[in-house]
Amino acid sequence: MAEAPGHRLGQIIGHALEIALEPLLRAFAEEHELYLDKQGTRPARPGRKVTWVDENGNSHDLDFVLERGGSADKIGIPVAFIESAWRRYTKHSRNKAQEIQGAVEPLIRKWASVRPLGGAIVGGQWTRGALDQLRSLGFAIAYIPYEEVVRAFMVVGMTVATTESTTDGDLADEVRKFEALAPSDLARLGEALRQCAPEQFGAFMNQLRLAIVRKVERVVVLALHGSPQECGTVREAIDSIRSYTITQVALPFTKWEISIGFVNGDRIEAAFRSADDAINCLGTFA
Repeated sequence: MAEAPGHRLGQIIGHALEIALEPLLRAFAEEHELYLDKQGTRPARPGRKVTWVDENGNSHDLDFVLERGGSADKIGIPVAFIESAWRRYTKHSRNKAQEIQGAVEPLIRKWASVRPLGGAIVGGQWTRGALDQLRSLGFAIAYIPYEEVVRAFMVVGMTVATTESTTDGDLADEVRKFEALAPSDLARLGEALRQCAPEQFGAFMNQLRLAIVRKVERVVVLALHGSPQECGTVREAIDSIRSYTITQVALPFTKWEISIGFVNGDRIEAAFRSADDAINCLGTFA
């Protein structure tokens, strides 16, 4: 079945939002020695999609992921999960906000020990409630209003202003125009979108910077030896501690526990059985 031109045009506008944000993310990644993953081939993962799996085994496709210690051949530690979305009418914006939340929040929970940031670049007609919903969850948001998106597309000769009475033929014409654009035209479109809402992009990147560029205040490393003691009651646990005798007998190594405190009050806690894995984790904050 052929794809409806209205749906395709919506995908195109969403992709244009990605085009607008990508140069800022790429420059940020280079500045802070991060890896920026986006849709396309990458030896470290199968297929072209950027797919991450949550703690329940569910897969989530994303538009961008920033990673510490990542490379083309190695998946790193996620520091930001970023989505893009276009909505023509406000009546659909709340549902889309919930979709974004449903894709990103489970991944943030899985990687809670490293406190990744959720982010989204959205355009079109969104209610304040839909945007506030995401912001209240700590998401960094860059929002480009509908009128500004329409104005930006005029730079490349496209008319994306539509109503519910716009014909499929008119929509298909705009799709064909986009598919005929040269790379230089796409770059001009991205620049036009950034110029439409510079304060939105600036605030987004600033929140990203505050979340990622954190000064380490204190690092605690604890090497744990011995076997855990399971107690059925609090009283049994207290008695176990009171009866415990510290000896010089060597006990088997259990794991490394690491706690990193930052000057902004954030704290990252992680546990590793491998010394190499512990060192790699610490190295991403060096």
